[in-house]
Amino acid sequence: MARYTGPRCRLSRREGVNLGLKKRWSLDKRETPPGQHGVRRSKLSNYGLQLREKQKAKRIYGMLERQFKNYYLKATASKGVTGTVLLQLLETRLDNVVYSLGFAITRAQARQMVGHGFVRVNDEKVNIPSAHVKAGDVISFAAKDSAAKYVKKNLEMNEGWAAPSWLQADIEGLKGKVIRIPEREDISVPVNEQLIIELYSK
Repeated sequence: MARYTGPRCRLSRREGVNLGLKKRWSLDKRETPPGQHGVRRSKLSNYGLQLREKQKAKRIYGMLERQFKNYYLKATASKGVTGTVLLQLLETRLDNVVYSLGFAITRAQARQMVGHGFVRVNDEKVNIPSAHVKAGDVISFAAKDSAAKYVKKNLEMNEGWAAPSWLQADIEGLKGKVIRIPEREDISVPVNEQLIIELYSK
């Protein structure tokens, strides 16, 4: 599958907010977005605001346009508030859950861990990062010394990390549990989902 392989700090600088794509990084203090000529940020039109919000969400969760739009279409076909359902679909991806539990430094690393077969859901190997979890699912790791060492190292780097209220992390047992599907107030990503819905609705 296609994926972005360029500099990650550039993406955060473009959006003007730390997207959490790297562990050790502080937002560039320059007021200009990336580019050769360093054009200052100008006031965006309504369309520009909607586009930037969509791009921000795509970059936070690490996906390209087709996959992201498929989530939107799935959200519109579901019951409930479309914007909230969209964020719930993104948050309950397996790679995001591994990251949110604190077992990975970034979502990209969590995706790699899932793809390499490190992760178990209810004691069954799952190597699809976009697989969705549901309430009651238990996330654990392969019974290998290499997997345990890898996860423990990440936990040390994530010292002080607090899992969101809809997840329960067992740091000692290297496990996590999905207590419930997150509500909108449980999701702390800096995204205005309504702008995304307005953009796709045109």
